[in-house]
Amino acid sequence: MMAEAGGIQISRAKTALDLATVIGLVAGFGLIVSAIVIGGSPESFINIPSVLIVIGGTFSVTTMCFSLTEMMRAMKVVMKTISHTSRDSSEAAIQVLKIAELARRQGVLSLQGVTEQLKSEPLLYKGISMVVDGTPGEEVEGILRKDMHSTTQRHISSAGILRKAAEFAPAMGLIGTLIGLVQMLGNLDDPSTIGPSMAVALLTTFYGAVLANMVFAPMAAKLERNSAEEAMVNNIYVMGASSIGRQENPRRLEMMLNSVLPPSKRVQYFD
Repeated sequence: MMAEAGGIQISRAKTALDLATVIGLVAGFGLIVSAIVIGGSPESFINIPSVLIVIGGTFSVTTMCFSLTEMMRAMKVVMKTISHTSRDSSEAAIQVLKIAELARRQGVLSLQGVTEQLKSEPLLYKGISMVVDGTPGEEVEGILRKDMHSTTQRHISSAGILRKAAEFAPAMGLIGTLIGLVQMLGNLDDPSTIGPSMAVALLTTFYGAVLANMVFAPMAAKLERNSAEEAMVNNIYVMGASSIGRQENPRRLEMMLNSVLPPSKRVQYFD
């Protein structure tokens, strides 16, 4: 989506479903469910005690390692892996260069007509607003770097929670297995209890393995990937805002941006 301001086109970040995440989850669980249904006994894979042990136990033990605030924040961040805001580093670089060229050609105060169009990118909006207010480039860079570091740390913390949950889920499955075996061995004189106890023993291990390897670990990997993508774009915004604040030549800014962009993403705006 594009918006015109100050004689330049400003692109806005687009939020949409992350199809890779959705397709991966649906396909993975779909294959497991299909295999269960083909086997002819899907109801035998549903066991409430096993669900309570694995899901409830994993959540409880993971919460012990962190604070409730961190857990709630992690849940919100995880939802963003499904509804992801797409940011392309090349587009971000070109956008910054357009703003820098406008500031070079018409003066920093001309950016007042651009800032309102940047609210979808809070870091860039904050940086350009400080530049318009006359904040020195070095100070702009220092403040934005701190904001960027804080955002990255929140993502790292959320990914760490998911990694920890992926560690605990199989362990809770093993605990459930031991509970089921103890119940079974303790009631060998009553054959009717052997089946339910054995179901708990096996299904807790199954649930733990599925949660760890098909939900928690992939979500952590996707969150780390999205965080790295966002960090790259934010770094471009920081470099751009601080360069504009120092009133540097936009061509120099282009060379600086290309030095941090991957070869396939490098831009040639002035060539």
